[in-house]
Amino acid sequence: MWNYIWPILLVIGSNTVYNICAKSTPAEANAFVSLSVTYLVGAFLSIVMFLFTSSEKAYLTELRKLNWASVVLGASVVALEFGYIAIYRAGWKVSVGSLVANIGLAVILIIVGVIFYKELITFKQICGIMLCLGGLLLLNT
Repeated sequence: MWNYIWPILLVIGSNTVYNICAKSTPAEANAFVSLSVTYLVGAFLSIVMFLFTSSEKAYLTELRKLNWASVVLGASVVALEFGYIAIYRAGWKVSVGSLVANIGLAVILIIVGVIFYKELITFKQICGIMLCLGGLLLLNT
């Protein structure tokens, strides 16, 4: 059971710290300088974690196994993080901005799952989408 729970706890904990940091990025600082520091730290830690977790230590060999997804993921993460910085600089409350973004994401991913991954949508999920959309309406009025 722990193998099922710890990843979600990591995501929740990391996302909490992430939003606090995005909200705390100084308004007078250039967002892209902030993101470049963020990614330098991320790159360093990723390489260190690779060295700790890989028995082969063949970084270039592993690098050759990648496809387009890593490049697009990098671009989307920069856009995501810049978006969060912009959300908070625009005046969104940390308690609402992330919630609105994540509800919107959840609804979009249900649609993506159905269209691209042939996942089945249930009546409960449709009800959940309606509740989420209603919640978005209540949060933003």
